[in-house]
Amino acid sequence: MHGPISDQADIKAPATSNPLVAMLGRALDLCNRIIVIFAGIALIAACAILSYSVLGRALFHSPNYWQDEAAVFLLVGATFMTAAYVQSQRGHVSIEAFVGLLSPLANRVRLWLVDVATFAFCAFFTWKSWTLAHEAYVDGQVSNSMWSPPLAIPYSLMGLGMTLLCIQLLFQIILPLTGAARR
Repeated sequence: MHGPISDQADIKAPATSNPLVAMLGRALDLCNRIIVIFAGIALIAACAILSYSVLGRALFHSPNYWQDEAAVFLLVGATFMTAAYVQSQRGHVSIEAFVGLLSPLANRVRLWLVDVATFAFCAFFTWKSWTLAHEAYVDGQVSNSMWSPPLAIPYSLMGLGMTLLCIQLLFQIILPLTGAARR
């Protein structure tokens, strides 16, 4: 690729001679692809649940007490669980004003520093998510609705999704340190 490097440069799998790094990259890619499929199914299920709810109330005047929370749980799971995939594609919001002004080396350093700072924030968020999940499980916390599903479910999905995001960020942080070349 000629010209300045963009944030999209990491989309293709790096070529590395380190078999452990290559194996980790393939495992993360496979995990992310499987999660994206299940997240798509979760989004379709959330749409179906909410459509069923609207039709049930409009046509049969029968309220459902579970549909809103079920849809929210599915949406929370889909959102957090796909964060690592989005990061692997460099699809999160970024400011690219400096990309054209900096040299390719400076852009690689910029991306690496952004990944390190993002990892620090996400690691804290991950820790807090697992803390919330543990507290919700131990205390038996449930939502305030009539259905009362356990709050450990969405908190665990948040924690798991953020853990996967941290692993993806760590991979992106160590990749340049192993001398991996971009294809």
